[in-house]
Amino acid sequence: MTARFAAIPAEARGAALLVLATALFASMDAIGKGLMQRHDPFQVVWARYAAQAVIVAIIVSPRLGRVIRTARPGLQVIRSALLFMATLCGFFAFSVMPLADATAIFQTAPLAITALAALILREPVGPRRWAGVMIGFLGALIIVRPGADVFQPAALLPMLGALFFAGYSIATRFLGRDESYWTTFLYTAALGALIASAFVPLVWVTPTWADAALMLAMGAIGSAGQFLLIVAFNTAPASAIAPFTYAGLIFATLWGYLFFGDAPDGWTATGAAVIVGSGVYVWRRERMRKRA
Repeated sequence: MTARFAAIPAEARGAALLVLATALFASMDAIGKGLMQRHDPFQVVWARYAAQAVIVAIIVSPRLGRVIRTARPGLQVIRSALLFMATLCGFFAFSVMPLADATAIFQTAPLAITALAALILREPVGPRRWAGVMIGFLGALIIVRPGADVFQPAALLPMLGALFFAGYSIATRFLGRDESYWTTFLYTAALGALIASAFVPLVWVTPTWADAALMLAMGAIGSAGQFLLIVAFNTAPASAIAPFTYAGLIFATLWGYLFFGDAPDGWTATGAAVIVGSGVYVWRRERMRKRA
């Protein structure tokens, strides 16, 4: 099986791994949404990071002294804090919104990354790509519908989460390839668990054995998703497989319908189509720029 998979072209392998990673992330979100029916979102976020911290610590324990060393501790902390805030915004959104709606809005993250790369990294972004970014955020507004009777302020949370995630991605670019993946993975898990541990006593509800098992599974699934994400982008160029991240929207819609009875309405479907379409357009323009 491994030999057959290795024989597949690199871009196809990377795309398959990326789709599997998005399925795992959507599954983690669905488990978290179910747990938040009985536990505060802070406790669920704590469980997600604590489980990942334990898993990563066990894996890297033979070489912990080497893995924990970093040349840029400040940037590691900033990066990890940004990802924690993105996760917190996402889970609070999932607690009050359908999975598909929140996930669709969060898909504006690649567009936000393009905007921040232009503003912070001074990467060249032409008028067509800026237009794609603006249209993508318009798609998010179609889903949120500010001013409409159905508008809920919580719908702004996934947009805020997308901005935090974009900041996390920019910080990752600053780290470059000098830092070990396991070093970054360990700092992300440890800092997230540490921050959440400061607040979780205020909202703590002792979980049942079943919920404790779900919390552990959520952390394991999230860790596996992050691992596959790294493998995917190490297998194939990011510019070649990036659009497959939108597969997460399909899984979020499926899990939301199967487990919570949430079916996206016409507004959500239209907004999601606009976001995905603009994201693919910006991606194509980026590939054309790099080939030029």
